[in-house]
Amino acid sequence: MTFQSHIRVRNLNVHYGREHALKNISLDIPDKKITAIIGPSGCGKTTLLKSFNRLIEPVDGISISGSVCVDGQNIYESGVDVTRIRKKMGLLSQKPYPLPMSIFDNVAYGPRIHGVRSKKALKEIVERNLRMSSLWEEVKDRLNTPASALSIGQQQRLCLARGLAVEPEIILGDEPTSALDPRSSQRIEQRFLELKKNYTIIIVTHILRQARRLADYVVFLYMGKLIEHGPAGEVFENPRQEMTREYIYGVIS
Repeated sequence: MTFQSHIRVRNLNVHYGREHALKNISLDIPDKKITAIIGPSGCGKTTLLKSFNRLIEPVDGISISGSVCVDGQNIYESGVDVTRIRKKMGLLSQKPYPLPMSIFDNVAYGPRIHGVRSKKALKEIVERNLRMSSLWEEVKDRLNTPASALSIGQQQRLCLARGLAVEPEIILGDEPTSALDPRSSQRIEQRFLELKKNYTIIIVTHILRQARRLADYVVFLYMGKLIEHGPAGEVFENPRQEMTREYIYGVIS
């Protein structure tokens, strides 16, 4: 499998005080594919994901070395515009966090920050991204009602719409379906499969069935180390490393 790289990670190390959370990680994340980061709890999956948009910063005992290049730029270089880097990425957390405002204003929030003032333009942005998140038909008649009144599954799709509204290149998902019921999870998964035509998608998941369903590329971490990465079919069907095989078949967890 050949692919164009969107994110290049080289010799990445992250320490939380004395804890060595990520150990010399080097890999490429493919462009316009779904990459699943798998591994047991505490192995560094979320730390790696957050390193991609500088949600991890070298402060308060945290130290970072190595490079994370997005579109060829090392985002940890001094002088980098962090706001611009983060604008390239939409983030879905485990639990949805809608802003304490209306459905409409949640989606319009990012574009307004970035200078969009036209009411017509904002309406078009809100509708387009709610449609892309499969939420428009459910909320089009109550856009001015509080987002907090939505179900958890709807809130997660709203957060997806909010992230898409700032026109990112990359969607990051930190176990984005773990708090959802099966139907809502299925909707989010379906959106990811459709969105990868235009976006690079990276998800952390502890559900191997989900990784099998969604992933084009798989990254397996264990105790902060990169054990194996490659095309999903190869990793799941013919892993190169015995530890990968043991994790996939439940020998280690």
